[in-house]
This record gives sequence, C-alpha cells and structure tokens, in this order.
Amino acid sequence: MTTLLRINKAAVRRLLLHTQGLLARWPAEARHSGPDQVIELIRSLGCVQIDPVAAVTGNQHLVLGARDPGYTADSLNTLLSDHKVFEYFANAACVIPIEDYTLFEPVRARLRERLAPSLQGLEKTVQHVLQRLKEEGPLPSRAFRAVERVSGYWDSADVPKTKDTTLALNLLLDSAVIRVVARQGNERYFHMTESELQQQGLPMKEDMDVFAQRQALLDKYIHAYRVVDARDPRLGWLKSTAAERRADIAARVSDGRMIPLKVEDVATPYYIRAEDEDLLLHMEKEEPHYDASGPVRFLPPLDNLLWRRERIVDLFDFHYKWEIYTPEVKRTYGYYAMPILHGDRLIGRMDPRLDRKTGVLTVRLLSMEETAPPVEEWITDFREGLQFFASMHGARSISIEKTVPKELKKLLKSI
Repeated sequence: MTTLLRINKAAVRRLLLHTQGLLARWPAEARHSGPDQVIELIRSLGCVQIDPVAAVTGNQHLVLGARDPGYTADSLNTLLSDHKVFEYFANAACVIPIEDYTLFEPVRARLRERLAPSLQGLEKTVQHVLQRLKEEGPLPSRAFRAVERVSGYWDSADVPKTKDTTLALNLLLDSAVIRVVARQGNERYFHMTESELQQQGLPMKEDMDVFAQRQALLDKYIHAYRVVDARDPRLGWLKSTAAERRADIAARVSDGRMIPLKVEDVATPYYIRAEDEDLLLHMEKEEPHYDASGPVRFLPPLDNLLWRRERIVDLFDFHYKWEIYTPEVKRTYGYYAMPILHGDRLIGRMDPRLDRKTGVLTVRLLSMEETAPPVEEWITDFREGLQFFASMHGARSISIEKTVPKELKKLLKSI
C-alpha cells in the first residue's frame, strides 16, 4: 500500500505545469518547428481538444502555440493528412496520436450502440454518403446535396434546419465508420475509417476484454491529466459511477502505480503516477530558487491545463468560467477570456479578437486578478508575451480597449 505524500501546493502546481509543457521559460523568439516536433508535443500531452470558435484561431492551435513558439497550423494539418493523428472523443473532440486508436474502442462501441437507431432512421442517406466516399475518396460536407432538412442533435427541438447529409456525416463520424482525414481551415474532409487504417497497416481494435480496455483508456487519461482527482466524472473518459472511479484509483494506489497526495491547504485528495514522485519532490526542493520571469502565455478556454476547473481553483486559487454561453449582458470577463500564465501563477484574463483583414489584435478587456503580484514584477513580461502572441497569429498591431485596473491601460499605451 502506497503511503500518503504530504506536499505543498506550489510544488504540485509546478509539477502539473511542467508535465503540461508550460513551466520552462517561454522564449520570446520563435524557433523552427514542424510536424515531428508537434506530434511529440501531442504525445506528451496525450491529446489536444478541438474547437472551431476562432476569436483568434481554433483552440487546438492556441494550445499547441502556447507551448511551441515555432508552431503553425500547417504542421497539425500535415499530421492529420499523413495519418499520424486522428480526431475522436477523449476529453471532448480531440486530436490524438494514431497509435492510440485502439485504446478508444470502448468509447466507439458505446457511441455505435447509442447512435444505431439514428443511423437506421437515415438509412437511405447514410448509404448514399458511404457509396460516394467509397467511390470518390475524401469529401467535405459541401460536396453532398441535401434531399431534405432534418433536426440535428445540435438543433432546437422540432426545428428541421440541418441537411440530412450533414447529419448522416456527423453520425457516421461519431460512430467511427468514417473519420476526418484532412482539414482546410475549419472545413473537414471525410473518408472511410476502415480503408484508411488498412492502408496504414493499423488495426481497428485490439483483442482485449472489456476490463483491460477500460484500464488502458484510464492509463491514457492519467497520462494526460497527471494530477488526478478521483471525483472527476470524466475519469477514464468512460461513463462510470463514483464508486467505480474510487475503486479504479484505489486499485492503482494499492499496487503502487499511483501515489495519494495531501496537498497543503487543499481539501481535495489528489493522486499522481508513481513515476512522477521524484519530479514532484524535486519541484519542492527547488522552490526557493524558482524564477517566474519570462514572457507570459495566454491559454485558450479549452486548454489541457483548464480541463478540470476545480483543480485550477485548488492549485492556482483561480476561478475560471468560459462565458461563451453566458448572455452578453451577464458576462464579466468576455466571450473568449484567456487566462494569463506568468511563471507558475494565473494572474489575469485577456479577451482578444483578431481581425485578419486589418491585422489588428484587439484586447477588449484585460483584467488582472486582485491577487496578482505588483505590476512592476510582470509588466515587461506581459508586453513581450502579448507582442509575441500577436505576431505568432499574424497580427500587425495591437489595440487595448479596457483594462482592470484602469491605470494599467496607460502603462500599455505604447505597445
């Protein structure tokens, strides 16, 4: 039985940031990066969440760009078209290394069973879509002409707004009969899953029993999260009861694969992999020598670090809510508020918009936490970080509309 490890909050916070690729000093200058570097980054993270909302660019690009200063979207698109990654449900819709394809068979099996009646209800359209993909190869949604409008699961009830072919494509995609094999911007190109995997010599699934499949996927989840809360309903990325989640973690503690933590001033029990213990203890030992200086980073709303919001409260004393679904009049920080990471602390939020026609990055609101360090400790790093962020995403100038506190705007006037 593994014994409880008592540890301070800062050490756990830095372990999490280190394993998320967010602790090392952030370079102010870009370095060359290509598909090989990006696939290694995705492997280290486990997966990266996809989201098409583009206040600046898609979530997946912001996640990777916050860790790799030489990142470009072309690298991720190349990995997808070269079948080095695939898109499917992990934390949500994610980009995942292709070698992990078989691990997600339990998720695919559950969705196939759930969506089978819907596919049967669209059988004629489904067969038409599949036949065209078999005959013509990868196609986007716009290549299919709708016969009728239907109610997609994303539509309001009883309001048929969606092309029947679009619904068929999405149901087939969620059932893993087809998959995304290329992207041009936000446009997806679909093809038959089985034929694509066979061409790459990859299996559709492994010969494992249900329990072994579940445990393999839980291992993948633990690798992605690193500092684990057994209360997380998404634990293992499969439906499970609270009792099952506790039992899964308890079994790993019992056989020494995981270590329970008692984090100073934190009530929640957290767990880490046994192989991360030495790194955690090193973080604690080096705490007096930690240097937080360096350009800030801006994290998108669906960044891997933010997946478990309760963990962010516990370890960073930072409360975050993505206000995209909050009515505009009730928003506090803005539609796309991005947490600002300085060293090992989240010190504020920035709500940006990028106008690609004019090349202007507009910061609608820059709001700093009341608990942020004195401004002189981070203002230079903030300037460098914002200028780098703007340049990385193609902006030629920056406009800041409002700041909290108000006097901060004067300090950033010349940016």
